[in-house]
Amino acid sequence: MDLDFWWLLIIPVAFGLGWVAARYDLKHLLSESANLPRSYFRGLNFLLNEQPDQAIDAFIEVVKLDPETTELHFALGNLFRRRGETERAIRVHQNLLSREDLPANERDHALYELGQDFLKAGLLDRAEETFQRLHSGGYALGALRALLTIFEIEKDWHKAIEAAQRIEAMGVPPLDKEISQFHCELAQEALQHKRIDEARNALQQALRCNPQNVRATILSGDVEMACHEPTRALEHWRQVEQQNPAYLPLVADKLMQAYAATGQSAQGAALLTRYVEAYPSNDLLDAAYKHIAELRGAQAAHALARTQMQKSPNLAGMTRLLEAQIAVADEPRKSELELMRTLIQQRTKNLPRYTCQNCGFRARLFYWQCPGCSGWETYAPRRVEPIVSAN
Repeated sequence: MDLDFWWLLIIPVAFGLGWVAARYDLKHLLSESANLPRSYFRGLNFLLNEQPDQAIDAFIEVVKLDPETTELHFALGNLFRRRGETERAIRVHQNLLSREDLPANERDHALYELGQDFLKAGLLDRAEETFQRLHSGGYALGALRALLTIFEIEKDWHKAIEAAQRIEAMGVPPLDKEISQFHCELAQEALQHKRIDEARNALQQALRCNPQNVRATILSGDVEMACHEPTRALEHWRQVEQQNPAYLPLVADKLMQAYAATGQSAQGAALLTRYVEAYPSNDLLDAAYKHIAELRGAQAAHALARTQMQKSPNLAGMTRLLEAQIAVADEPRKSELELMRTLIQQRTKNLPRYTCQNCGFRARLFYWQCPGCSGWETYAPRRVEPIVSAN
């Protein structure tokens, strides 16, 4: 009986405490609202009525009257940038920077946001100039990362290497893979312009940064072939098997070219056959098939294609097998096989794709840097055959 009596007392007491707390919060909210400038509410009204230019003017007035509302500007600028309205975002952040009384940390924040606005708008020179002003402070690392992105877009690989090294000096995880790829880009440019010594030096730097950089090894072979040294080129390209055999399809044709230049085409065909058997893939089979057909005949190529299809059946391999069977079939059966091959080719015409393991971007060509996410070495060096619905 006593327990029920105390429960009856607790209910009105709890209700009373809640009422007092609500009154206090309401009074506090009204007090804060009364202290806000009228320009704040005018700005909100313009924003709700989709009049962003007038809203910006109103919020600028708010900042002049009340410096504590700078966060409002940052939020508004980021909102405009996400919506693609970069001109308005630039205007918001430039107005913040025009304030002489802006604290140093908020000035750095405004500079960083302005640089992001310029970058989003594609104004790379202005973005670079803005980020370069952030030498120290909490936004220095973010500015350096943005500068690295700009240098990659502009293909200014010397500046990219310098920026990456500065980022590493700030205690972040090493960027050896990226720096090594930048050196490879320099080597490839030098090779295209026949600057052989420069290409060799860049590749030495690349392998020093990342000894497992398969691209540097492949380019080293390209340099030797450009110097008419196929034997030395073979030494480089055969190292790919030890580095990462998944990249062998990228050097299969190069290997055969070098073996042919040394008069050892048969040895090259034997090597490709071993690669196909040890590391089966459609790309290796494609390369080996045509060379074996030329050197050993259609029967040998057919046997290779059939063996690989038994190990790993797929549509692309089936197309190659049908081609092999067409080459050895008699005339009545040849037309039927050609029809089957045509149908499968139409079905698989757009299937083979190199897929980025980071963002899933698909491309018909192999890239060392993904066009989608700009990641380096994110593409597996073999084409993926997607599963297609039968409907």
